[in-house]
Amino acid sequence: MRRREFITLIGGTAAAWPLAARAQPQAPPVIGYLSSSTPNANARNLAAFRRGLGETGYVEHRSVGIEYRWAEGQYDRLPALAADLVNQQVAVIFATGGLMPALAAKAATSTIPIVFQGGGDPVQLGLVASFNRPGGNVTGISNISGSLLAMKGLELLHELVPKAAKVGCLVNPTNSGIQPTDVQAAARVVGVELQVLTANADSDLDSIFPTLARDGIRALLIIGDPFFSSRVDRLAALAVRHAVPASYVFRRFVAAGGLMSYGPSLLETYRQGGIYVGRILQGEKPADLPVMQPTKFELVVNLKTARTLGIEVPPMLIARVDEVIE
Repeated sequence: MRRREFITLIGGTAAAWPLAARAQPQAPPVIGYLSSSTPNANARNLAAFRRGLGETGYVEHRSVGIEYRWAEGQYDRLPALAADLVNQQVAVIFATGGLMPALAAKAATSTIPIVFQGGGDPVQLGLVASFNRPGGNVTGISNISGSLLAMKGLELLHELVPKAAKVGCLVNPTNSGIQPTDVQAAARVVGVELQVLTANADSDLDSIFPTLARDGIRALLIIGDPFFSSRVDRLAALAVRHAVPASYVFRRFVAAGGLMSYGPSLLETYRQGGIYVGRILQGEKPADLPVMQPTKFELVVNLKTARTLGIEVPPMLIARVDEVIE
C-alpha cells in the first residue's frame, strides 16, 4: 500500500469514529425496586407496577431494567439494600411495602429520584414537604394513613361483631408508620376496649392466637404490614382455627379465608407507582409530581367464613360491601 493511500485510509476511518460512537445503542435505564416484602407476596402487585410502566412505554427486559431488593419483612435490612441500589447507580428507586423502604432510600440518596408506595403519613415522617408540592427527590402514592384505615376497620368490625366488648389490635412493632394510639381513640368512640398486640415473628403468631379467648378478646383487627402480608394464608387459617373474627386491610386476606377487609385497591396504587416511575424516566421531576392518594376503597366480606364463625352479617353492612366471597 502506498503512503498516500495509507494516510487517506486512516483519515477516513478516523472521520467515521464519531459517527460510529453516535450510532451505538444507549443502555436502557435501570429501576431499583426496594421492597420490605417477599417476591411471592408481591407477585400480583409487581404485575400491576409493570402495567403502569407499560402505560408510559417502558417494558422490562426491553426498554428498562429492574434491580430487585427484598427485605423479606426484616426492616433492619432496608438501609443496606437501599445503599446497594444507590451504588448500582439506578435511575430511579421504587420503594414499597410501607414507608420504611422510602425512608431508607431517602437516607441513602438525595439525588436519585424516589417513588414510594405505602401507608402512613409521608409529611409527618419527613419524606415530603407536602402532598401537593413534595419538594426534593421523593414523591409517590400514599395509601392513606395506616392509623386512619385502622380506625375505619375497627368501626366496621364492631358493626359486624357488636357483642365484642374487647378487641385486639395486631401490629408489627418495628413499623414506625403505625400509631396504635389513634386506634385507641377510635375504640373509645365506638365503645370497645382495645388491647394492642405485637408480632414480627412466626413464633409471636403461634403464641398470640391461642390466648385471645382466654384474655377476653372477641375480635381482632390486623394492621397492614409486609410481615403480615407475607403470611396471608397463615393468618386467615389461625383466625378461623381459633374462632376469632378478624378484619384486615387488603382483599387477598379475605380471598384466603379471612372474614373481612377494608382498604384501598392495592393493585391500583402499584399501577400508579409504575406510571410515576415511567414519567420520571421520561424527564419529569419528583418535586413536580404531587403525592397521590387512592380514590377507590374496597369492603370485602367472606360469607363462608362468617357462617363458620357463627356470624350473621347485618343487611346494612351487606348493602355497602363491594365484594362478597361465598
